Amino acid sequence: MSPPGELAMFLAIGAAALGLFFGPIGKALGRRLSGRAYTHARAEVEEMGAHVTDEMDDLRRRLAEVEERLDFAERLLTDSPPANQLPRGAER
Repeated sequence: MSPPGELAMFLAIGAAALGLFFGPIGKALGRRLSGRAYTHARAEVEEMGAHVTDEMDDLRRRLAEVEERLDFAERLLTDSPPANQLPRGAER
């Protein structure tokens, strides 16, 4: 290779290395080495856990409401005679 070609290759490799070290990969590697990644991941897990707990509470509330409606419908169906039938003795 000629010296200008070697210089261009050296500059290209250097630019790629700088991009890796100062880009997202370098930042993630730095957080991992400093231990900040663990605390950040732990905070994310705790936040997701709180979100899941909120969703579960909402689902429990909605299920309880559906159970109440089902009980009401069952009582309504068993307590009263069907509305589409004539009372006995009223036949012609």
